[in-house]
Order: sequence, then C-alpha cells, then structure tokens
Amino acid sequence: MKVSYKWLKDYIDIDLTPAEMDDILTQIGLEVGGIEKIQSIKGGLEGLIIGEVKTCIPHSNSDHLSITGVDVNGEELLPIVCGAANIAAGQKVVVATVGTVLYDGDESFTIKKSKIRGEVSLGMICAEDEIGVGTGHEGIMELPAEAVAGTPAAKYFNVEDDIAIEIDLTPNRIDGASHIGVARDLAAYLKQQKDIDYKMPSVEAFKVENNSTPIEVVVENPEACHRYSGVCVSGITIAESPEWLQNRLKAIGLKPINNVVDITNFVLFETGQPLHSFDYAKIAGNKVIVKTLAGGTQFTTLDETKRELNENDLMICNAEEPMCIAGVFGGLESGVSATTTSVFLESAYFDAVSVRKTARRHALNTDASFRFERGTDPNNTIYAMKRAALLIKEIAGGSISSEVIDIYPNPIADFKVEVSVDRIERLIGKKIGKETIKKILTALEIGIEKEDGDTLNLLVPPYRVDVKREADIVEEVLRIYGFNNVEVPGKVNASLSYAPKPDEHKLKNTIADLLSYAGFNEIMNNSLTKASYYENLESLKMENTVRIFNPLSSDLNAMRQSLLFGGLECIAYNINRRNADLKFYEFGKSYQHFVNPENENPVDNYFEKEHLGVFMCGNKTVANWNLKEEPTNFFHMKAFAENVLKRLGFKIDKLRINEIENDQFTEGLSYGVKKKVLVEVGMVSGKILKAMDIDVPVYYADFDWEMLISEATKNKVSYTVIPKYPAVKRDLALLIDKATSFAEIKTIAFNCEKNLLTSVSLFDVYEGEKLGADKKSYAVSFILQDTEKTLEDKQIDKIMQKLIKSYEKQLGAQIR
Repeated sequence: MKVSYKWLKDYIDIDLTPAEMDDILTQIGLEVGGIEKIQSIKGGLEGLIIGEVKTCIPHSNSDHLSITGVDVNGEELLPIVCGAANIAAGQKVVVATVGTVLYDGDESFTIKKSKIRGEVSLGMICAEDEIGVGTGHEGIMELPAEAVAGTPAAKYFNVEDDIAIEIDLTPNRIDGASHIGVARDLAAYLKQQKDIDYKMPSVEAFKVENNSTPIEVVVENPEACHRYSGVCVSGITIAESPEWLQNRLKAIGLKPINNVVDITNFVLFETGQPLHSFDYAKIAGNKVIVKTLAGGTQFTTLDETKRELNENDLMICNAEEPMCIAGVFGGLESGVSATTTSVFLESAYFDAVSVRKTARRHALNTDASFRFERGTDPNNTIYAMKRAALLIKEIAGGSISSEVIDIYPNPIADFKVEVSVDRIERLIGKKIGKETIKKILTALEIGIEKEDGDTLNLLVPPYRVDVKREADIVEEVLRIYGFNNVEVPGKVNASLSYAPKPDEHKLKNTIADLLSYAGFNEIMNNSLTKASYYENLESLKMENTVRIFNPLSSDLNAMRQSLLFGGLECIAYNINRRNADLKFYEFGKSYQHFVNPENENPVDNYFEKEHLGVFMCGNKTVANWNLKEEPTNFFHMKAFAENVLKRLGFKIDKLRINEIENDQFTEGLSYGVKKKVLVEVGMVSGKILKAMDIDVPVYYADFDWEMLISEATKNKVSYTVIPKYPAVKRDLALLIDKATSFAEIKTIAFNCEKNLLTSVSLFDVYEGEKLGADKKSYAVSFILQDTEKTLEDKQIDKIMQKLIKSYEKQLGAQIR
C-alpha cells in the first residue's frame, strides 16, 4: 500500500525525513518496502517555459508548417517550426526547449535541435497532452493573455512534488491500510518522546438539509452485513476533481475519474473505510436490499464482465435487480456517470469471510475487498460517510437530501483482554514500568477498563482485529516501546554443538544448481489441489487426503499427497501453448492423513514430508543440421536421478534397486537403503496422463528429500589416489528369461567377486523370435582392477568362469 508523505501530514504535524520515516514505520510493524519521489506531472515539466509567439509566417517549402519566433526570456527569439493549424502571432504558449524530455506514458523522447525542410527549429510548441496537463491534441495549447513569458511551466501549472512510501502490509495489520491509520501508529510511537497526536478532519458541519431523495434500506442477511449505513446527496454536478484531490490520488498511484468517484477513493485511503456511490436515479423503487440471489443469476460488473453469481454471494440490490457485489465490485448499470445528479452513499461493515469467499469465487481483488477481507472498523462507517458527503457538497455542490440510514442490530463490542505488568515485562525481557506500559496502551487507543494492582483489564477497539490475546498486547507494547531499546543481557548462556549436521538449505541449493545447469527449470505449485486426483489410486489413497473444510473451489479442496499432479498441470499448460520439450523440478511438501486410534491428539494423525520432484517430457535434443531429434526416454531420467544421488554422496552400486510396482508408474525403478526408499523414477502411468489430457510420455522422479538428507549424513567422502595399475574390461552376452532383471545380474556379480570387481554395466538388450518368446539377451560389461598389481590373464579367466557358472546355476543363463 502506498502512502503520500504530504497527505500524511494533513493528520499529524511531523517534520521527519523520508529516511527517518522509513526507520520508524518499519520498527512499529509497518515495514517500508520502498520510497519514491512523485510529481503530479511526470517529469515535473522540467525544461518547459511559457513563451509568447512574436512572429508567425508560413513555411516556404510546406503548405501546413509555420515558422515562428518565440520569446521565452526577453532576449533573442527562438526559431521554432510548428505544424499546428491554430498557431498565430500574439499567443502565449508552452515551449519545450532543446534538451527537454517529454513523456508519453512509459515512453520518452528528447527535444533536439533540428532542421525541418531547410529551416532551423530550436524547440517545440506543445499541445496539452504532450506535456501531461490534459488530453487535447487538436492544436497547440493556448494560455491566457496574462501568462508571463519566461515563467517556468512547473511554476505556472503548480507542479507538486511528493514522496510515496510503499508499506508492505502484513495480513494482520489492516488497521494501517489508510493514511489516518499510519498517522495513528506514528503518533503512538512519537508520543513516547514528545507531546504529539494525530487529528481527524471534523465532520461537525454535516447535517441533513432536506428529504427530497428518500431511501429505504432492508438488510436480509445480517450475518453477512453487520452494519449498513448510508445517505443521499442531491443536486450535484459530475466533473473533474480539483487539482489538490487529483494530486493526492496520483501520489498513491490512482487515476482520477470524476469528482464523486475520486472522493470515495480519497476517503477509502484516508480512513480505511470502503465506500460505494450509487446513482440515485437508478435505484428502482428508491429501495436498497442487502441479500443473496439464486445461484446462476447473471450480473455485469463495472469492468463490463458478465458474471454468474453464487447463491452465497451477498448483493446490494434495488427493488428489481442487483446493483453491486457487496464489498467487492460495483455493477455497470448503477454506477455514477456524467449525467448523475443525485447519489446514494453506502458505508457498511461486511463479514470478512463472506467477502473473501465471494472475491475468490469471481477472481476479483479490489481495494474494497482487500480491506473487508481482513476486517474494517465497524465504528467508522458513519464518520467516513459524513466525511465523503461533506466533500461531495464542497466539490460537486448539492445538498444532503435524506435521513442517515444506520442499520446496526448487534453492535460489535471491544475485545476484552487481561494482562499483568509482570508478564509483559518478562516476555519483553526488560522492566519498563507500569506507567510506561499504560502510556503506550493509551496511545494505541486500547482502553483500561479496570486496574487491579499488577493486573490490567483492557478494552481493545474492534478495528484492531489482530489484538485479542495477552501475547498480542505484549507485542503492541514492545513495537511502540522499540525493539532496539531492549538491551541484550550482559551474560548470555549459550552452547555450541559440533555434531556434524548437514546444511539442508545448502544441499537444496546444490541440487537445484545441478539440475538447473542440466537445463531444468524450477517450478512452484500450490499445496492446495483437487482431491479427485487421488480417486482410484492405491499408492495414494483418497482416504489419506487432507481435506479442506471450507474450500474456495473444488479445484483447491485438499492438500497434495504428491508433487506429481502439480508438475503434470505445469506440463499440460506448457504443451497446450506449444512448448513441449520440458524439464522441471520442484521442492515442496506433501501432506497425508492416517487415522491411528492410539493417538490421543488428532494432530498426530497428520503428516507432512519434503519431496523433490523431477519431470521430463518431449525431446532431449531438437533436430538441427548436425543433430537428429532424440525423444526423452526412461534412461535419460534414470541418469539424472542417479546424478542427484551421486551428488549427495551415495554409491549407486551400494543401493538396493527394485522395479516399481504401483499405479503411478507404467515402468520404473526404486533406489533405497535397506527398507528405506530414497527415490522412485519411471514413466508416469498412461491412465494418469490421459486424465490430465497429456498425450506424450512423461518421466518422473520422486525423491523423499527428508530421507535423502537423513541418509546423506552417513555418507563419507574419502580420497583415493588414481590406481597405478590398469583396469581390465570383459563382456558377456547372457541369454536369460525375460523376467530376470539387470539388478539380479549385478547382485550376483558382486556376491561372486567382492575384491577385484569394480563395476557392472548393461550396454545392450536384444529380443527376437530366434531367441524364443520368453527370452532376452543382455550384453553386460565387467570392470576388474587390482590396486596393488597388474592382473594376469589366468586370474581374469578364473573370475569370469566363476561368474559364468554363477549365472548358469542361479539364473539358468546361457552364454552366447
């Protein structure tokens, strides 16, 4: 949220520098994200001067250009070639001199000395849209005769400089989402050092002048609309807002629209109370009804989008039709227009949960919904309404022409909190004194209902939705007292552990770098997902899904059990946009629910676990002049998965490798230590891909990241010299049953020769009719090496014969 420094000073008398303001606001919980110099006209009209056209003659080489001589400083006349049809001698104009930068939105260009059809031009005579003071472009801007030549345009047009302070509001600090809210917090802090307070503009001048535009209000859903206030103002004229109001809105990044709409926006950012103005003439039956409508009802909002309403959406209706989505967005037909002469001002307090659900259903995020969702001040509706009505009278004319409506059947009471001074001081870590605590609480508008020795019974105003517990009170006292004012004790008891602990963050970055360098892109998906993804899956059962009680939609009604479906959503999204060669990875948590009757605490039935998901699909290499197109396959993914394991210190030969048997994969392998599975890698099941509308093979590796980190601590990195003696390679072609896996071949080899065998690898697989229907041929390579001496043929042949006999005996293999 942006705050204007000049606007803020309307409510509190301060002379703080921007740097001091930054420091104080951040200390008291309104963290400053940035400070920016703002000008009411972009560029501040620097280099622009008021000039007088002394001479104007037609250009000899053009039928529409004129050569002018312009006085900008009382000395020499500037020669300027001008193409405007309305240029004439004697005019007062705005001149952009050589070197001036003019802006067109985000674009800019610099005025340079030029020659136009043979004539020198040392500047430009400007139209109002070219300098940002209007929208007209039919000709150059003519100023009144009393304008003085040589006056800087910035002074003539009263360009205002301001400072915009960007406050990164946390969700709990909605009380700071206004200029008065920020001023209130500043005053509470500064009051600890000097006598200072913030002030709110007076609304004592408000009075009902007639009843020419009566209005009836009926609230049918008081549980969603706790308070509804309103009043009518008639006889108004819709026009541009005055300069001061436009400058206030521009300073915080808002575009002025018209005087009435600008006033409601101004009061919103002044007080934090959202307002809505309805064209009184469009309120059928002079009646406002706050209610819900039947699901499926069509409603067109201000952005000209036709929306289908939900039966739980709270609406502001007239006697015939809906006019506004309560607390979220206005309707196209009932808003203020150029022909509006009377308005009905709405100032309400809507239920935060109701507004939040409606805003999410319709994917709307407005300044009003932002505040209602987090909790506005129910006691502020009348003040904000009166403030806006008085400003409309002042700026747009008219009179207050109805009785004040205020429907508030169940007033919201202050929050009651009991705290002790001793408890506050113990949690803060410093004795600051009871009187200091009371002074801070009073400055924060927290009332002291009763004081009993060390105990304080407090009344917290409803706009402080984040202060409802003892701990919240302690936080309030501490942030105003100042975190920096709590000294570190002279003696600190601490101990250091030298037990080897992996730096999980560093390891995560290491693996992320490994994958990124290999061409993978990191993705981040929502932990909320569709529960329907887990229907009919045995490996991820539906009953183990953590369901959301009040989901925002059916697409976000459960916590994910796996990273698989989020990654597949990303793949489907990219494939649908002709980006099919994909390599993704994601670090994220999975969530599951297992009921155990022995757990007394229900929380113990819920589990979350960190995973790393890696995805590949499409082509590994794209065809070009020297490369053939190569589709991704299982072995590409297997290689990347093994590289991750190796980078964490695992020796692949020492891991337990099994074929996967579950409904997530068509084929695949799992790598583990004893009974612990570190990663499952394989081709995603065709059934799952079809459900996700993906028609290409997808390869997926699911790493149990917590298990990886736990086991990685046991891996020891040791140094060995490069052997002096050469390794020997021998190959065998084994005819075996189709059911036999390479893992079995590898295990038998290492059990047979534990000293000299260093590596076993598969380099060819062949199946054919000549071998038999249930047979296949594996070409296997064996590496033998002795670090102490050169191996002799007799030694090598003995080992190979031993291997052959083991394969014949245990697998029924034949040597080809």
